[in-house]
Amino acid sequence: MENRLRVLRAEKRWSQAELAKRLAVSRQTINAIENGKYDPSLPLAFALARAFSLKIEEIFIDNVKEEES
Repeated sequence: MENRLRVLRAEKRWSQAELAKRLAVSRQTINAIENGKYDPSLPLAFALARAFSLKIEEIFIDNVKEEES
């Protein structure tokens, strides 16, 4: 799953540490999400969406293609 987290965070001029503090997670968690090494839990995805006033689908891009029937 890809995401726009790094770009959105930069637009707000938030460091990884600042965003992590707002979400009560570690900076390493934010780094792992940004680098595609960790998919956030649903509650964390909702918290990220609230932090940026966006829908989850506006942050995360599902790059799994559906199989053709």
